[in-house]
Amino acid sequence: MIADSAAGQPAILIGHSGAGPLLAAAGAMIGDGVRGYIFVDAGLPTPGQAWMETVPPELAAQVREMADAEGWLPPWPLWWGEEAMTELLPDRSVRRLFVAGCPRLPLAMFEEIRPAIPLRPDAPAAYLQLSQAYEVEAAEARELGWPVAQVMNHHLAMLTEPGRVAGSLHDLLGLLLS
Repeated sequence: MIADSAAGQPAILIGHSGAGPLLAAAGAMIGDGVRGYIFVDAGLPTPGQAWMETVPPELAAQVREMADAEGWLPPWPLWWGEEAMTELLPDRSVRRLFVAGCPRLPLAMFEEIRPAIPLRPDAPAAYLQLSQAYEVEAAEARELGWPVAQVMNHHLAMLTEPGRVAGSLHDLLGLLLS
């Protein structure tokens, strides 16, 4: 699906949250058409590791405990509870649409070893930090020499401050394409 969506055209891959570590594998599907990557409040690639290996042990244990007998997790918003989601997304209609769009996922997806594929060395990358939770990743991106922008608010700021997030993405795209 990713390779089909690029349809042989140049593409910049943008990944939010847990999609960040998968951008290198997605780029490999597209091949030479990848012109860059932008990580948005996202983990960085961890080739050869599972998600469960990259998070604090307490979070990994919490996620495992949430799985039902068939190995399915509740939708992501339910991991954090109604109060936390209301704090992140105070607008009831925005929150309802977001929650409705979040599927259940198999626990196995979080235990699966990620492909040992690095980012394309000829494609530049950038980082957009939205929350304090991704300070380590933003610092690592800076150390790698990537442009880093900040819209410090919360992990779902693209839903509550779409103009600011889009503006920062536009600026980072300009830097990657220059």
